[in-house]
Amino acid sequence: MSVQRKRAVVLLSGGMDSAVCLAMARHDGFACYALSFDYGQRHRAELHAAAGVAQVAGATEHRTLTIGLGEIGGSALTDSRIAVPDKPGEGIPVTYVPARNTVFLAFALGWAEVLDADRIYTGVNAVDYSGYPDCRPEYLQAFQRLADLATRRGVEGKSIELHAPLLAMSKAAIVREGIRLGVDFAQTVSCYQAAEDGAACGRCDACRLRHAGFTAAGIPDPTRYRLPDPDLPA
Repeated sequence: MSVQRKRAVVLLSGGMDSAVCLAMARHDGFACYALSFDYGQRHRAELHAAAGVAQVAGATEHRTLTIGLGEIGGSALTDSRIAVPDKPGEGIPVTYVPARNTVFLAFALGWAEVLDADRIYTGVNAVDYSGYPDCRPEYLQAFQRLADLATRRGVEGKSIELHAPLLAMSKAAIVREGIRLGVDFAQTVSCYQAAEDGAACGRCDACRLRHAGFTAAGIPDPTRYRLPDPDLPA
């Protein structure tokens, strides 16, 4: 007799963090239902990367939902009139997408209820990150309270756990964990302005954080850069 595996919804952007998160969910014994979003992002190559990662990682199912965050703009990732900065700045950067994680998690929560899933995995990180307000532990704790109050499962005492295993990990630690779990980082796309073929700019904040993680981990960076001399720290 086959045993029913536990189910989890995994938010999958196609970047390195979400790929490691999916691998961790699989390692934890969950049947993984990967969820990606076409939200009007300029770095659409990540969607192709997400599809490939889901297939290679053995996701039970992968869905990509189309939502109109690009229609309200307000971010360099969804509005071509706002330039993606080449240098780190002060405060919350213009690459912050208003309410993005809240919207993503709301959809994940709905699908988790439909699947009767026990857990939602998200790759948010509060250590080596860009300072986004919806990547903080306080935010995740608040969303967990919302999930417990706003769902039938929560009301019936079967809480859907919001799990962020990368939250307190450095980028170097994430790289090492991904290597341990067999993640092919060359397949992932993190760049905020990646070319259609996934080649990274080597200048944006996402590229800097990613490259610094590989450097600190002592592992060669497999990222393809479209510039011959990417503006990355040595």
